[in-house]
Amino acid sequence: MLNIVVLVSGGGTNLQALLDAEEAGEIRGGRIIHVISSSSEAYALERARRHGVCTTIVERSAFNSSDEFDTELLKELESCEADLIVLAGFLCILGERIVRKYSNRIINVHPSLIPAFCGKGFYGLKVHEAALSYGVKLTGATVHFVNEIPDGGAIILQKAVPIHQGDTPETLQLRVMRQAEWELLPRAVSLFCEGKITVQGKNTIISD
Repeated sequence: MLNIVVLVSGGGTNLQALLDAEEAGEIRGGRIIHVISSSSEAYALERARRHGVCTTIVERSAFNSSDEFDTELLKELESCEADLIVLAGFLCILGERIVRKYSNRIINVHPSLIPAFCGKGFYGLKVHEAALSYGVKLTGATVHFVNEIPDGGAIILQKAVPIHQGDTPETLQLRVMRQAEWELLPRAVSLFCEGKITVQGKNTIISD
């Protein structure tokens, strides 16, 4: 069984989807052993505790630089013996040392169809505000590997979600989470833990 460590910063709805999927037996070959939060106020910590998952707080605001933060975070990840790192609403950009050490072992879910509305500065409601402002008719979610470029790693899974007349960023965010993020992220985690994802450059091959 692979050791899965989930990094969070906020409410933890994607973490909840992972925890529920694990309890339903939908994540095969791995187990969530630890949740690390960049904020002591993140409700995701309570979600983890309710499911008996150990938690650690590595508060970004407690460090003078991103390098110091990365050093402490890397220490925690190594202590957990993480095989897979899942970013579930983690609002800090990982430094090069972490990305390099865990190459193709860090996955993230982004609330758009990459390469649309992604990259530095695009997170949370900002993504959905951008989609509505641009006037696209379809949006969605993408699960991808993390590299040194924000939202630039190899794509694992994507799913389209329709935009409805009268949508607000909030209603669109909820639809994308319910119809795409909460489905794709547990599935991608299971595929990884089952050894069914092969990375070839910018492409991924998923085996049955």
